[in-house]
Amino acid sequence: MSEKPLIDVGQERILSLTDETQFAANGIVSRTLLRTPGSRVVLFGFAEGQELSEHTSTQSAVVQILSGECEFSLGGKPHTARAGDLIYMPPHLAHAVRATKQFSMLLTLSKPEAEGAKS
Repeated sequence: MSEKPLIDVGQERILSLTDETQFAANGIVSRTLLRTPGSRVVLFGFAEGQELSEHTSTQSAVVQILSGECEFSLGGKPHTARAGDLIYMPPHLAHAVRATKQFSMLLTLSKPEAEGAKS
């Protein structure tokens, strides 16, 4: 990925997620806000009807629904998610998302801890 994150990890920064969220008329806009060796934070804006087909990740993920509404499928089971909801996904969980209304979300990906490094 060559997108330059909006936040430089060497300097403090406050962002307005509302101001930074972008929407496309018939698409999905993603913006990397922060990238570190162990994590990545991405802001998404989905137009109504847009979707990400089922996929998995090797990283754990936390999704915060910021605005609107979507259907989040976790392990093949659909769930309605609305502004204010928080979703946790362990690594390798099949998931998909479909915008039932225009919505935005913040995705935080974290690399799993190395074996034996857990406290």
